[in-house]
Amino acid sequence: MILVQNYALAVILCVVAMICWGSWQNTQNLIGKHWRFEHYYWDFSIGILLFALLMAFTFGSFGNQGRSFIPDLRQADSINLLSAAVGGVIWNIGTLLLVAAISIAGMSVAFPIGGGIGWTLGIVINYIGQPEGNPLYLFSGTTFIILAIFLSMQSYKKLATQQKKPTVKGILLSFLAGLCIAFFYRFVASSLATDFSPADAGKISSYTAVVFFSIGALICTAILNPIFMARPVQGEPVKMSGWLRAGSRTHLLGMLGGAIWCLGNSVSFMAVGAASPAISYGLSNSAPVVAALWGIFVWKEFKDAPKGTNLLLSLMFGCYLIGLVLIVYSRFA
Repeated sequence: MILVQNYALAVILCVVAMICWGSWQNTQNLIGKHWRFEHYYWDFSIGILLFALLMAFTFGSFGNQGRSFIPDLRQADSINLLSAAVGGVIWNIGTLLLVAAISIAGMSVAFPIGGGIGWTLGIVINYIGQPEGNPLYLFSGTTFIILAIFLSMQSYKKLATQQKKPTVKGILLSFLAGLCIAFFYRFVASSLATDFSPADAGKISSYTAVVFFSIGALICTAILNPIFMARPVQGEPVKMSGWLRAGSRTHLLGMLGGAIWCLGNSVSFMAVGAASPAISYGLSNSAPVVAALWGIFVWKEFKDAPKGTNLLLSLMFGCYLIGLVLIVYSRFA
């Protein structure tokens, strides 16, 4: 299997994860607004699992280091496999809740609450689980990136002609989404082997963990997504027959979105050993700012933005870069 033992490489992989997690939603944009997220999510979840298996049987099985996927699976303790799967379930619940919150309260409310809680609390949880890195630089960097997310959402707020008013339901869903997003990473990280020696017997590789994470996420989708389809938080109910009637291009784009997200998930957990869970989580979850970059430069969402929006976007980029530098430096301080 391919192992990451160099901190510089781990940082690069975290940046790749950040790009992937901030880019997968472009596949839904390519399909078009007619395709409901509830339908898209089936293909998205399938794509995650298929790519996880591809990684496990290639990068997770090649080379002379560590254990290949099948031997790793055979020696794994069931509690570690379950922990990775539970991480997938928790993440999936958080993602569905966040989408619901965006539908009710808008991005400018849901992302600062859900993303801010998920990011801050997630770094704290992962740092407590494995306290590596200077906490002053780590949490200072986190603060700057949360500020960047807030500035990004304020920019989107300026674009809205009729800004949705935050409701108690929307705020509550955002809060619950943030809690789920904060806890999922630790469940997976706690199952990972660190050196693949006999002392770590029963622990699993990042590739095996991502496969079981993906299985947990798909099972959760099979249980919860029909509920969202029958009782959507916004719009009319949708049926499974609508998903079945879609063309191959629509399904392939949805699975591509899942594959892109899973690539980010895979490399983020590959980096945990060299970077620590807190740093890997903190860097990888800068995704909302990457999503804003797509909106600015590709989808031209801000071309008719009102006066003052460019200043907010410039401040966002500045806070984002400062935050990334501080988080990376926390390993050396």
